[in-house]
Amino acid sequence: MEIILKEMEGSLFNNIVVVWMSIALMIFFVNLKIKAPYGRHTKNSWGPMIDNRLGWVLMELPALVICPMLYWLGPNEKEIAGIIIILLWIVHYFNRTLVFPLRIRTRGKKMPLVIMLSAVFFNLINGGICGYYLGWISAYTLDWIYSLPFISGIFIFLFGFFLNIHSDNILIHLRKPGETNYKIPTGGFFKWISCPNLFGEIIEWFGFAILCWALPCLSFFIWTFCNLVPRALAHHKWYHGKFENYPMERKAVFPFLL
Repeated sequence: MEIILKEMEGSLFNNIVVVWMSIALMIFFVNLKIKAPYGRHTKNSWGPMIDNRLGWVLMELPALVICPMLYWLGPNEKEIAGIIIILLWIVHYFNRTLVFPLRIRTRGKKMPLVIMLSAVFFNLINGGICGYYLGWISAYTLDWIYSLPFISGIFIFLFGFFLNIHSDNILIHLRKPGETNYKIPTGGFFKWISCPNLFGEIIEWFGFAILCWALPCLSFFIWTFCNLVPRALAHHKWYHGKFENYPMERKAVFPFLL
């Protein structure tokens, strides 16, 4: 009976995840039409504003907290594969929540409160889905760490993570202390694309989906793709409008493709 109940629970959960993935695909087309008004696309017309750094911390914090919390509270055995998976999640979101906001040189800049709140909702749902799966439903054994998906997924995740950080470093150091003007970034993957930081994050969660080999983690990758690809296209268009000498050979987010 316990096995049957767990299978029913897993089936219902998967249906919820499929619906959530479908929403991501709809949001993709919305994002192609409407630029999220933060960063270089900030607009004051979107209501009350919040400090940019504080907004980053608050909107990323739910993901940092809820996924690991649900994993550790869940009844599943804490096998080494699951522990490695959750540590990768923590490393990413520790950087996005606490390290990145302290490094960016955006003193005095603000973002709309509605953007921060929508990101909080996004991170609560996605973090909750992944954490619930890892803590309640997944059944990783010791053998999984020797599997091709797990090994290849980790290498892909780490490559994306370091590409994301390296590209952020280039962007952060474009400005000297006190400067607020925008410049054309160069070096690293900026040779081929306008947004290697976003490309790196897409690669990260693609690797995460592979190493977990699970629908909820695929859902998170799809949400990442549907949010970041339109964002990269908007950045790319902005660069071409801002700089007359912007390199024409650069693509937006995928080298040589898009």
